[in-house]
Amino acid sequence: MEKTIDKTIQGNTIALEEKTSNTRKLYLESYGCAMNFSDSEIVASILTNEGFNTTNNLEDADLVLVNTCSIRDKAEQTVRKRLEKFNAVKKYRPHLKVGVLGCMAERLKSKLLEEEKIVDMVVGPDAYKDLPNLIKEVDAGRDAVNVILSKDETYGDIAPVRLQSNGVSALVSITRGCDNMCTFCVVPFTRGRERSRDPQSIIEEVNDLAKKGFKEITLLGQNVDSYLWYGGGLKKDFEKASEMQKATAVNFSKLLATVAEAQPKMRIRFSTSNPQDMTLDVIHTMAKYENICNHIHLPVQSGSNSILKKMNRLHTIEEYFTLIDNIREILPNCAISQDIISGFPTETEEDHNATLAVLDYVKYNFGYMYLYSERPGTMAARKFEDDIPLATKQRRLAEIIALQREHCSLKTKEHLGAIEEVLIEGTSKKSEEHWMGRNQQNTVVVFPKENYEIGDFVDVKIENCTSATLIGKAISYSNN
Repeated sequence: MEKTIDKTIQGNTIALEEKTSNTRKLYLESYGCAMNFSDSEIVASILTNEGFNTTNNLEDADLVLVNTCSIRDKAEQTVRKRLEKFNAVKKYRPHLKVGVLGCMAERLKSKLLEEEKIVDMVVGPDAYKDLPNLIKEVDAGRDAVNVILSKDETYGDIAPVRLQSNGVSALVSITRGCDNMCTFCVVPFTRGRERSRDPQSIIEEVNDLAKKGFKEITLLGQNVDSYLWYGGGLKKDFEKASEMQKATAVNFSKLLATVAEAQPKMRIRFSTSNPQDMTLDVIHTMAKYENICNHIHLPVQSGSNSILKKMNRLHTIEEYFTLIDNIREILPNCAISQDIISGFPTETEEDHNATLAVLDYVKYNFGYMYLYSERPGTMAARKFEDDIPLATKQRRLAEIIALQREHCSLKTKEHLGAIEEVLIEGTSKKSEEHWMGRNQQNTVVVFPKENYEIGDFVDVKIENCTSATLIGKAISYSNN
């Protein structure tokens, strides 16, 4: 799986505006990638209609749901510690019920429910519509589980509740699942095969967000470039579609253009792309529409063709470089970010140096770098011994991070003296007197507040920078 917008494992409790007729309290935590946070918005919407108001206070909760990530062992250990805490609360709130959602629920299934007995309910990523029935089972004193994977987009007809929203940016899911079967990744097993959402429902959601004052959306999927709508069903079954379905099919490039045209004053982002699936028409579409942001997250994972093959990444590093070169030619101002795994089984010093060479070639604007973490059930776990010593993994990762930091600093300095459009998202974390926003390249920009407001597009002259942040002064509202 390519990690999406939020690449670090974070907990996030959420609370909605209360519905006065609701009497029960839901405490919801989310961990992992942006898709999980987007799914939590679906869950909140479903349960708001089932008599629940959300709360940020665990002591008030009648139901605790934890939306989980299985991409790395550290993520699962974090969730287990949280579940231990929630079970401790049960000692003095015996009516409290605890459920696990998402990828960890799908992967571990009965282990959490039957062997360890630390939850009352296990719900996979495609089963959230069944939550009302599962809660009835739990209320009746029975354990409840639904981890059946769907062959269709499951939630296209549900309007997500925007959780702790700044009213500016929103996530819009367009695909679910993944067909790529990278050997290190659990996502195909926890989220199923690729299927896409009806483009009309996507446009309706985007239009609704615009009416509510949102200024930016991120089209979201495990692999957005695999988006393909031909009337429903799995992507792998497209060849069986009728000639009419094939002739009228909508791929990601067409969807991107349709969304950009539907809301020309709204910024459009997307995540995540896979190098083997990204096509030149997507890059040309980005160049055609000014409201599509100039940033592509393009995970490379390794610079070694030998390791890429063992990862079942269906591209060579030479093909990756060709794609990078095309992006640079068509979109000269495009920021590019990466995912890299250090210490994949059998990785040699030569393989590691090849990864460092990729960093030097591309000079990414930013990136997300991790130690290899063996995930039970994956092909890598079955086929390869995790044979790289931890100290070696850590040393190699430190070298990768150090080089990436150099490039981050280099890339931010390129903005000095430029005037750039910034969308204000909120107050700077470091200063109450400064706004924080992002430019088209997804770089954080801070500047004095003056008379601007959250949600304003502002032209900012960049006067200084750190390795990750641009510092400037607003000169005017932008044309948006």
